[in-house]
Amino acid sequence: MRIVAGVDWSDDAFAAVEQIGLLYQSDEVVLVHGVDLGMFQSPLVAGATNLQGYDDFRQALIDAGRKAIERCRILLPSETPSIRTMCEVQHPTAFILDSAAAVKADLIAVGTHDHSRLTEMFAGSISHRILLHATVPTLIVKGKARPVTRVLLAVEGIEDATRLQKWLTSHPFKNPVAVTVLSVVPSLAMVEPNVMVGFKSWSDEQNRRAQQVVQDTAQALGSPHFTVSTIVRQGDPMAVVCEEGKNHDLIVIGSHGRKGFERFLLGSVSHGIVHRANTSVLVVR
Repeated sequence: MRIVAGVDWSDDAFAAVEQIGLLYQSDEVVLVHGVDLGMFQSPLVAGATNLQGYDDFRQALIDAGRKAIERCRILLPSETPSIRTMCEVQHPTAFILDSAAAVKADLIAVGTHDHSRLTEMFAGSISHRILLHATVPTLIVKGKARPVTRVLLAVEGIEDATRLQKWLTSHPFKNPVAVTVLSVVPSLAMVEPNVMVGFKSWSDEQNRRAQQVVQDTAQALGSPHFTVSTIVRQGDPMAVVCEEGKNHDLIVIGSHGRKGFERFLLGSVSHGIVHRANTSVLVVR
């Protein structure tokens, strides 16, 4: 398994690197640091403003980035077969995404400062942009790194459940975990009264399907790596997943991959869970 980790001097980045060492027995970890010079990213801009000491300023940031990478390197398990490093003057988000594509990463891992949703929309954050634009599974690490023994697997339907189950079995955790397979059926309270007619029978059918999906997923996960239990809840999917996630060390969800302006403006359920959850979230694409 090849993992790309975006790093800087933040505690969030150090936690992300340490977390992947606790989660996976990786074949290779690639530590990536993009040196962001802001408006001085281009030497032409620096020259136009006649910035005194530009070269020293640029080199100091590169050296700081390399030191951050070395700090992260020692946080990884000593038995990691391969640790590669990349440090260039690049926009951090673009560099992480481009590096993940170049090395054919199986996973991108980043820490999050846990900005508010409004701040993310207008100011942006690296974790927010990675979550929006990554094409491979993404691990968003929240808080300090910790051993993972309890995993909440939130599934929406058969296709979603199959994709998540295949990811977990193809990329097993370092240690056995207890997995709770959760499916959430929208509650009757979420439906407008004028469309309530016929919804009760639909809800009953959805409950039956949800029960079948979680049972099938539990059976497919059956192995020494997983101890599996199942639950079906009614309510708002985002709220229920976040509430159930409080009793787990990691939430695993799928992404439907909104596109274009709709994704930018509205986000997605997976993005909402990442924003609201108190624990780390693995988004499988």
